[in-house]
This record gives sequence, structure tokens and C-alpha cells, in this order.
Amino acid sequence: MIRRHTIVIDEDVEKKLRHLQADLIKKTGKSVSFSAVINDTLKKSLK
Repeated sequence: MIRRHTIVIDEDVEKKLRHLQADLIKKTGKSVSFSAVINDTLKKSLK
């Protein structure tokens, strides 16, 4: 189930996430949403 949440992200964290997003786009050549990057990062860190 997908749920929508509003969160506040520190500026430095957003920059790091945006860099991850840009790297994924360069590697795959496909569009990668910011939400997908956040979800993937959270899932990896919670394991």
C-alpha cells in the first residue's frame, strides 16, 4: 500500500539524496523519482 506523507528534510540531506538521484539517472538512463530515491535509501538503512 502506498501512503502519502509530508516530511521536512534538512537541506544537506536533500542535496545528498538529489546527488543519488542524479547518479541513478546517469547509470540507468531512465527517470528516477525523488520519492523512489527516498524509499530505497530508507529501506537500505532500516535493514
